[in-house]
Amino acid sequence: MAVPKIVLFYVFTPLPDPEAIRLWQQTLAETNDLTGRIIVSPDGINVTVGGEIANVKRYVKATRSYAPFKTADIKWSDGSGHDFPRLSVKVRPEIVTFGAPNELEVDDGGVVDGGVRLAPDEVHHLVDTRGEDVVFFDGRNSFEAEIGRFKNAVVPDVATTRDFAKELDSGKYDHLKDKAVVTYCTGGVRCEVLSSLMRSRGFDEVYQLDGGIVRYGEEYGDEGLWEGSLYVFDNRMNIEFSEGAKTLGRCTTCGSPTSRYENDDSAPERTLVLVCRTCAGVDQAV
Repeated sequence: MAVPKIVLFYVFTPLPDPEAIRLWQQTLAETNDLTGRIIVSPDGINVTVGGEIANVKRYVKATRSYAPFKTADIKWSDGSGHDFPRLSVKVRPEIVTFGAPNELEVDDGGVVDGGVRLAPDEVHHLVDTRGEDVVFFDGRNSFEAEIGRFKNAVVPDVATTRDFAKELDSGKYDHLKDKAVVTYCTGGVRCEVLSSLMRSRGFDEVYQLDGGIVRYGEEYGDEGLWEGSLYVFDNRMNIEFSEGAKTLGRCTTCGSPTSRYENDDSAPERTLVLVCRTCAGVDQAV
């Protein structure tokens, strides 16, 4: 039986002809019967795709054959085979939409003047040696943090990544400018941009969790500084790193613990809400 897998990766590198990369990636993904999302911009590529493991491996190998993508840090996770409704391959001004394309500088080495990358064990060492001087700063949309986050993390009040620049400019976090700030997000791509925006706004000591929460969870599971579930942008909705994961979310109907999101069809725009299985009716006897 075929084993479904999902891969997540990004590369910040100058791409002189994003449309040519888009066409190549579209063909490559379609040939291997993959679904998911690929975003290409003049600053690089951002990919989340899934399919049968042999097909995904062929896609990754072919993508890495292009020199600028050769060292892409690939994060693997188990899929269901029905994780994405379709394949979407697009060219956009940014591979992560912060609404600040002119603020980001990218060269062959990646983002210029971004945060210092720290592996999970290096994050632990920083916390052990600096204690309360270290602040975790969530680089995701605020709803994602409702079900999982690093202990005592600062969670900005943002609905989309477009809100971050305005949020940083508000002065709410100026008291952190003399702290050791560790930014984190799902796979690392949002923190590449966020840490650069923070650096340009006077945050002196900014780090980013290399490989994001995904890589941290691979190494430490629920035995480290992470608590709860990880929201993911596919049909799985959330994943846990172990059976011992805490449940931080609360059902919006009854208040019971849950990490289960569903679409709120009553909202004018697509909105996700936390609803436990009982209130959703999925545990009712048939």
